[in-house]
Formats: sequence, C-alpha cells, structure tokens
Amino acid sequence: MATLPRHQRVIIALSVHILRGGVVRCADGRVDSVEVRLALRCLLPHCRERWPLELYWDAAGQGNEIGRAQGVTAAFNGIVRQLRLAGRYEEDGAA
Repeated sequence: MATLPRHQRVIIALSVHILRGGVVRCADGRVDSVEVRLALRCLLPHCRERWPLELYWDAAGQGNEIGRAQGVTAAFNGIVRQLRLAGRYEEDGAA
C-alpha cells in the first residue's frame, strides 16, 4: 500500500486526537460537538466500514452517562482498529 501524503496523515492524526478527547470528556456530558462531527467526517474515507463512525456520533449525543461512555469508547476503539487495519494510522508515526 502506498504511503499517504503528509497532509492526510496529519488530518487523520488530528481527527483521532479529537475523538480521543471526546472519550475522555464523555463522562462529564455530551460530546456531539462540531469538531467531533468534522473529525468523523474526515475519517469517513479511511474507514472501510461506517458503523463505528455512526456509533460514535449516536453515542456522543446520548443523555445517559453510562451508555454514552460505553458507546463512545467502543466506537473509538472500532475506528482506530479500522484505521490500523487499513494502514492509515500508527500511534507513534501518525504525523
């Protein structure tokens, strides 16, 4: 697989960073913000399956704290897994 251009790697790394921040903050309240929506949209072409992106967005807006935390965390893990399987994201060499 060809290496992604640097700007694409940066976009992916920043998007993952934003979503990881949502995982951290989701216990305090809803995280269905504009920046989360944009991050999910930026990752859409890089994920083979759409379900974890949709799950993250749906869970981010839940009013139930436990459901929101579980859904956002599970979705985030699914997103990162898809990105890694596609060769689009590595923790230490993302940017």
